[in-house]
Amino acid sequence: MFKAVRSRILALTLLLLAAAAPGQASAAPTVLEGAGATFPYPLYSKWFKDYSAVDSAVSFKYDAIGSGGGIKRIMDRSVDFGASDKFLSDEDLSKAPGKLLHIPTVLGSVAVTYNIPGVGTGLKLTPEALAGIYLGKITSWSDPLLAQPNPGLKLPDQPIIVVYRSDRSGTSSIFTDYLSSVNKEWADKIGRGTSVAWPAGVGANGSSKVVQQIKETPYSIGYTEIAYVLENNMSSAQLKNRSGQFVKPSARSTRAAAVNAFQNLKGDYRISLVNQPGKDAYPIVGLTYLLVYQEQTDAVKGKKLVEFLNWELKKAEKMTSTLFYTPLPKKVADMVAKTIKSITYPK
Repeated sequence: MFKAVRSRILALTLLLLAAAAPGQASAAPTVLEGAGATFPYPLYSKWFKDYSAVDSAVSFKYDAIGSGGGIKRIMDRSVDFGASDKFLSDEDLSKAPGKLLHIPTVLGSVAVTYNIPGVGTGLKLTPEALAGIYLGKITSWSDPLLAQPNPGLKLPDQPIIVVYRSDRSGTSSIFTDYLSSVNKEWADKIGRGTSVAWPAGVGANGSSKVVQQIKETPYSIGYTEIAYVLENNMSSAQLKNRSGQFVKPSARSTRAAAVNAFQNLKGDYRISLVNQPGKDAYPIVGLTYLLVYQEQTDAVKGKKLVEFLNWELKKAEKMTSTLFYTPLPKKVADMVAKTIKSITYPK
């Protein structure tokens, strides 16, 4: 009897060893690496987690280092995809080691958020006032240009602490694109870009640090993606748009900003959505993109990346509203589907 038991134990041990042998082990997940924008990071992090549950053979590694960092890494081919709120120029694309595609994912609003003790929601800002603050010309919350559109608010006679992104940021690119569109002095002296010579204020590295800086600094003002504002229960200003209406950032006002811009879209998604016409349009809106090479060199990664892109386009966009992003209009989504289909990889 003892010999029979020992034989069964030995057989079981050999079976377990065989199952653990390298040739029989389960394949490790394919890791898709990306880097870039913090603007869509709250949404992307959920997409990556949820998709790994859909396809357990895939996992993601994403460094939220800002659009500039994402562009650099995809140009170096050190990641499988970059993420940017700033689209690349023809000159930029010509320097890439292969054909880079812009894959739009969602629309988002850049909110102007503030921390004014004793003043809650309801702050209204004109383009002149916002540009004046960031130019360093409007330095007190009691300035007449701020008081005039806010007769119901008791704005204090306190200095304005301006906060901006210190890293190479796609959010900054959208924000400075807006300031350049509405203020000639800003356009001529400062311009637009992921990083500019800010005339006033203190810098913070990344969206989360901007939020932290504003929350910890009384009488401060800054800009960040609306998701960060809402998730942290912060106030956002109503901005005066081209139609003269004061509008808060929301899914509705974001969609309204895109209506006109998307009318004549032909397949090049590199468009500005700031300062668009329409009484309901929020004036600081942008597309955010995944940057991928049309010709993938790794068969497994290329196939998995295409599968993920199709998933997020068809299914994941339903998640956008809970995280305060706005999905692409159907017309644009249909065009993006064709772009994704053009991606090739070794069979």
